[in-house]
Amino acid sequence: LHSPRMKRSSGARKAATAVVSALSLALLVTGCSDAGSTDPKASDSSSASPTAQAAKALSTAALEKLLLAQGEVRGYKVASGDDPPPKSKREVKTDKAACDPLAWATAALAPGDTDANAGNTVSADKASDAATSLDDVSDADIEDAFDITLTFVGLSSYDGDGAQKAVKAVSDGIAACSGGYGLKADGETSKVTKVAKEKGTGGGDESVAFSEDVDMDGEGTATFHAEVIRKDNTVATFYTVNFAAFADGGDMGPVPA
Repeated sequence: LHSPRMKRSSGARKAATAVVSALSLALLVTGCSDAGSTDPKASDSSSASPTAQAAKALSTAALEKLLLAQGEVRGYKVASGDDPPPKSKREVKTDKAACDPLAWATAALAPGDTDANAGNTVSADKASDAATSLDDVSDADIEDAFDITLTFVGLSSYDGDGAQKAVKAVSDGIAACSGGYGLKADGETSKVTKVAKEKGTGGGDESVAFSEDVDMDGEGTATFHAEVIRKDNTVATFYTVNFAAFADGGDMGPVPA
């Protein structure tokens, strides 16, 4: 998550020794998603209806059944969430409590107060274009192998108006953390230098989208994009990484519609 260790590439041919791994990545790694735009009428948890107040959280097992599955999105591959980035919120720490929901959302973890959480990853299926022999591998093949947009998808469910509160916590965090925050996840430390609210792609009962600029160890910044969408008492989070752009410290591009 936000790892600063991946540096700019000094040339595709220099990566030839990693061709097999790169092609495996193209075959196995997975990024697409649903998203949404903010409904200001739904952002105030104090206006939650009696039905919302009585809502009961779905179990983690139930959420796992609701995740996108292989074959449900044409042209995209889905991978299980068996090996996501951090597995729990305890592995994600920021230097500002208000920024915690942002960090959790970008790690496919519940942005609110719940233990009901599930996640996986989705990506464009490029397997049919991959070279099958090392003799056929070109510089373009190596570069293309890393040109993969991977989206981490998280689902979480809440009792009562917990889902509304989770979305509000993310929205509040965008404002409170606009000047950036420090992050430690999976043993790696990084610095988010800027957080900005963005327009989502529509859907759900309410949603919020944001971007984060991350310092790449003093070699420029990389811009990541995320969206958080609520439907009833379930919240979906989407966080996108493009590995080619990541290596160059560029813009990861929007969460794929």
